[in-house]
Amino acid sequence: MKKILVTGGAGFIGSHLCETLLEAGNEVVCLDNFFTGSKANLLHLLNNPYFELIRHDVTMPFYIEVDEIYNLACPASPIHYQYNPIKTIKTSVMGSINMLGLAKRIKAKILQASTSEVYGDPEIHPQPESYWGNVNPIGSRSCYDEGKRCAESLFVNYNKQNNVKIKIVRIFNTYGPRMLPNDGRVVSNFIVQALTNKPITIYGDGNQTRSFQYVDDLVDAMIRMMNTSDEITGPINIGNPGEFTMIELAEKILKFTGSKSKLEFYPLPEDDPAQRKPNISLAKKHLNNWEPKVDLDQGLLKTIEYFKNTI
Repeated sequence: MKKILVTGGAGFIGSHLCETLLEAGNEVVCLDNFFTGSKANLLHLLNNPYFELIRHDVTMPFYIEVDEIYNLACPASPIHYQYNPIKTIKTSVMGSINMLGLAKRIKAKILQASTSEVYGDPEIHPQPESYWGNVNPIGSRSCYDEGKRCAESLFVNYNKQNNVKIKIVRIFNTYGPRMLPNDGRVVSNFIVQALTNKPITIYGDGNQTRSFQYVDDLVDAMIRMMNTSDEITGPINIGNPGEFTMIELAEKILKFTGSKSKLEFYPLPEDDPAQRKPNISLAKKHLNNWEPKVDLDQGLLKTIEYFKNTI
């Protein structure tokens, strides 16, 4: 049994990770300040004697003895990370410094949940880990993009200077149960709008593309990454290389929900990427031939069922 700390563990992805780590026979400590995370995501775990939930903000130091740390703390949807951009940057940068300092003191292995947003609006397609990105450092998304880029730099330098055992994964668009209905992400937006027969809001002409991975595939990859040898530090892309336009996504959701919603088009937000698709060759190579198992149709049906029961 390992003792594992998960920051941001009450969030959409974090709660699934906590659950899977517990099922694997580990002791899990979840840290969250509940800015976007929710206790409701963890209610089914609270009676487990090997699970502990602590309200704490990672921008403040935290002391504990654990074997591994998964650093997921940071609002990840544009609506939430732009609500308080300074806080978003602090969470990525100061949160990483605090967790890396903890990992250094207690000699724990630490994984950083980075993001495909480090590639910005990419000029290379699909995006390999060797691509440095095309990011506007002063745009409306920069608080998240640059915060995560700085966090990667911190992780790499703690590894080089202090021999901290690090892992970095770059997470591409992820969806599934426990997404917030108001988080502004395209999958949850479209599903909630379809289920309530409201117009489906599409920004731009709807031909921009994204790759969508189901949360179970992501959690599997993160745990595999944590269990790799110390020489494999990343960054490694974790995503589903299936590529869909916003219109294709909307049409699938309308079909699966039987909704009468119509499509409405609005101007594209600042710095919104035209395309996003992971090159996952490194993940296949280093993570025991990992690749996504859940296709978009399967995942959408599961996610729609979740939202039917919650909204």
